[in-house]
Amino acid sequence: MTDLIAIIAIIWWPLIPLFWIPVHGFSGWVKKLGLYTYILPLITWLPAAFVIYSHKEFLLQYRIELSTVLNIAGWLLFFLGTLLHVWTGFLLNMWGLIGLPEISNKFKGAMVTTGPFSVVRHPTYLAHTLMFTGVFLLSEVIAAGFIAVLDFIIVFTIIIPLEERELLKRFGDDYRKYSQSVPRFFPITLLRKKT
Repeated sequence: MTDLIAIIAIIWWPLIPLFWIPVHGFSGWVKKLGLYTYILPLITWLPAAFVIYSHKEFLLQYRIELSTVLNIAGWLLFFLGTLLHVWTGFLLNMWGLIGLPEISNKFKGAMVTTGPFSVVRHPTYLAHTLMFTGVFLLSEVIAAGFIAVLDFIIVFTIIIPLEERELLKRFGDDYRKYSQSVPRFFPITLLRKKT
């Protein structure tokens, strides 16, 4: 079961950067493509998924032995990340979750600042981090740990800054005020403000 979870996470992960970097980094070009934008990550992801799946035995064979406590923590992180992802998906609705407001001028989308968005500006990416970290801890597969670290680095240094630039264009001063009062990714700064 843990091998299955690990390989699914490793196979699906490339969709995140392959979709969100172009969507947020080239928003003008993406809006011209419209719904055809959804074809681009499939063209790039399907070959990557095939290569990863073809080498699944190799990827799953390298492991690190972790304590039972860390394995249990992995299940907990995976579960919490999944719940957070579902919650943010509910708040963003299906169109917001799949990036339709970024792709089409017909769907402006509303700025969401409630629920987990009142604690951090990017709870969906935080959910990914929790889930991928959880997958690594529960499966002990080193490739899953690599994906968890790679996801965090790419999301935090590339995708979030691009997304915030796009959100600032779309929502203007409302987003600027929101970003000044709610931390980007780690809720720790919010906790410091309350104490």
